[in-house]
Parts: sequence; C-alpha cells; structure tokens
Amino acid sequence: MRRRPIAGLLMAAPPVLVVAVFVGFPIATAIAYSLGHVGGLNATIARIAREQHTVDAWWQQTLGAYADVLADGRVLRDLLTTVTVTLVTTVVVVGLAWVIALYLRFSGSWAAQVLAAIAVVPMFIPVVIASWAILTFYAGDGFVRSVAATLGGEAPTLGYTVTCITIAMIWTSLPFATLMVTSGVQSVPNALIEAAADAGASLPRIVRSVLLPMAVVPTVIAATFTAIATLGAFTVPYFTGPNAPTMLGVGMAAYFQSYNLPQQAVVIAVIVFVIAAGIGALYVWANLRAARAAGRV
Repeated sequence: MRRRPIAGLLMAAPPVLVVAVFVGFPIATAIAYSLGHVGGLNATIARIAREQHTVDAWWQQTLGAYADVLADGRVLRDLLTTVTVTLVTTVVVVGLAWVIALYLRFSGSWAAQVLAAIAVVPMFIPVVIASWAILTFYAGDGFVRSVAATLGGEAPTLGYTVTCITIAMIWTSLPFATLMVTSGVQSVPNALIEAAADAGASLPRIVRSVLLPMAVVPTVIAATFTAIATLGAFTVPYFTGPNAPTMLGVGMAAYFQSYNLPQQAVVIAVIVFVIAAGIGALYVWANLRAARAAGRV
C-alpha cells in the first residue's frame, strides 16, 4: 500500500517533466527577462533589443518594462479591446451553445440534428481559411454589401473592424462549446425532467433548477476554453481586425518584430498569462467539483 503513491508519482512524472521543461521553464525565463535579467538564455535576444531595463545581480528586479507598457496608450487600448472581445465572445458562444443544446434535448427533430451538425462544422475548417472567408464575406466588396446593393440598400463594412474579430471568434469557438454543453444537457436523466414537469415546473424553471445545476461543469469548461482561446488569439485578429486598436496577440507580435522591443512584448505576454491563469482557475474549480461529485476526491 505504501508503494502505490510512489508508483503513481512515477507514472505521472514523465508528462509533468515534459510540461515543466518545455512550458514551465520558458515561462520562468521569459518572466525573468521582463524583470531585467538579460543574461543566460536571454543574452541573445538582449543583444539586439532596444529600450531594455536591466539589473546587475540575480536578486535584483526592475519593473521598468512593465511601467513602459502600462504607460503606453496603445497597449491599454489593445487590452481593453481584448477583454471586451473575450467577454462578448464567451457570453455569446455559451448562450448559443445552450440554445442548441436545449433545442436538441427537447425537440429531437431532424431540424435539431441538422442544427447541431452545422454548429460543429467550423471545427473542421482551418482558422486561416475561416478568417479569410469571414473577412471577404463582410468586406467592402463582399457578399453582404453586394446583396444589399443588389436590393437597392447599403450594408455596413465590417471587414477590418473589432466587430469582425468578434464574429470570427464566435464562429470558430462555437463547435467546442456546443459539444461540451450538449453532452452535459444530454446526460441529465429524463426522470428528473419528468418529475419536475409533473410537479408543475415550467420549461424555464426546469432549465434553471434542473438542467443548469447539473450541466454547470461542462458549461464552465466551455466558457474557460473559449475565453482563453479568444484572449490569446492571433490569426483571427491579424486577418480580420484593424491595425489599431487590435488584440494583445497581434500587438505582442508587433512589439517583438516591428518595434524590436522584445522585453515589452514579453511583458504583454505576462499580462495575457496572468489573465488566462485567472480564467483557468475556473477550469480547475470545475474539474475539482466534478471529481468531488464522483467521489474521486
């Protein structure tokens, strides 16, 4: 019995070591660089970087790069844009996933099956192709404006706007959320729904009191994955969004490549990492809640 914890630890050690070496160590190195440590593995990039803040000893730290980034109005606008797009995308995606899941659960018709199948189609389309298709669809000479002009009207140009980014992120994030929420709603026993209906509960009351509490874990997982994917998105805002304001993923690349400010780019990455870690805490809570409900913890 005493050997079992050791055996389990040894079995879990390889993936933990891989994550620590290829993910944890680069993160620690990048954070050290953002705090002014330009030696060791950071020496190469530090030789060609501009406007660096450095320290002389390993125990010293400097927040000069953080002060530069947070004082830059462009970064603050990009941060606000990123947070806004993330919130809107997450709320809309989770809401649409719940609508599809409820329609599929209570209808079961061929129309519901077709809707559920269409909702997961974006999962099989590369993000680059999807971004370009959405951009041309909403561009000044795209499908929407062409149809409006044919009918004698005029439609807004959404290409290269924050709205276009939001639409594209919703479209690319919906499949996973739909699968997660649908599986959670479908796993609720029919007996509970029928018992609530026999007690006189209306459909909204059944959803609020029966389905939602029992499907909260997959809903939280869908929301966290959607939020983190949107927060760190690069391809979609790069193809469909404006030059300014843009999302932090694009701004980070611009600081690193175009402005030759890698230390400031790492600071932006740290900001994204901190926000994503806060969102990821919800994912950990959801898994811990599911494990406790199953008696595994």
